[in-house]
Amino acid sequence: MARRDQEHTELPYPNGWFAVAFSRDLIPGEVKSVHYFGEDLVVFRNRSGEPRVVDAYCPHLGAHLGEGGRVIGDSIRCPFHGWQYDGSTGECVRIPYCERIPSAARVRAWEVQEKNGMIFVWYHDRGEPPQWDFPALEEIGADGWTEPRAHAVEIPAHVQDTHENNNDPVHFQVVHGMIETPPSTTEWIDDRVYRATMRCEQDLPGGGKFPYDVVRDSWGMGLVSLRFVGIPDAGLLMFSATTPIERERVISRWLMTATTNMVDVAGEEFMAGLTEGVLQDLPVWTNKVHRARPVLCEADESLAEYRRWARQFYSDPQ
Repeated sequence: MARRDQEHTELPYPNGWFAVAFSRDLIPGEVKSVHYFGEDLVVFRNRSGEPRVVDAYCPHLGAHLGEGGRVIGDSIRCPFHGWQYDGSTGECVRIPYCERIPSAARVRAWEVQEKNGMIFVWYHDRGEPPQWDFPALEEIGADGWTEPRAHAVEIPAHVQDTHENNNDPVHFQVVHGMIETPPSTTEWIDDRVYRATMRCEQDLPGGGKFPYDVVRDSWGMGLVSLRFVGIPDAGLLMFSATTPIERERVISRWLMTATTNMVDVAGEEFMAGLTEGVLQDLPVWTNKVHRARPVLCEADESLAEYRRWARQFYSDPQ
């Protein structure tokens, strides 16, 4: 009899940029406790409005900096004895009752950047600095585009498996009810970036068809933009960031926006369709195992290419 622990290969955390919060969820001076990569972290905005992320536990006596900790300038103050840690370096900058600060008085400060309506940290299992970046998307916050709609969902799966769905066009027929798989091409732009383009058609009310492309750009493991291209003077955009909570549990955050002349025509349906699509995938993700050496057929070329591409994000690829 097959057992899950015999069939399943557990993957490590991949290296890369991962979102830890929506920008809108954190105001200056606010502190939040979060849990990612199997670790307890603290996210806060300093008084200048810049996001910071540090490890949760004070090296003094172990108090949790996110539970009662307070922002002071660019530092966070421990709720237990008032030790203050700089948000960008992690160094202890003040002990209110002691002039000399021990050299070991520091917490890990994570590399942070904020763009595309989210706050990101760089994760590397060996502590190496950032090795690549991803772009700010010009549509988010631009004139003529709607205020982005935010959505988040937790998924009981590894981030590689959730991202793999993007490279499995056949499953759109079986899981999502497409009549046939639209033709698609994949362009491997550089080591960490690829673009997949799916050719689609929309029936017109007066007869005939309107062709357009669905263009998906991916940066590293879990950062994806989805654009509808070819609609004259209009556009739809989805940006998603999927972050490991534990090895086999992730949170996927989305921002969805449309040009103001498009939102009433297709914007709401676009956003609802993406949300429904993830719900359709959930039963598969919840119950599947990860096969490190799957049996593939000749139609699975894009899946095989994706597996080869994904290896680079692990320090010790299996």
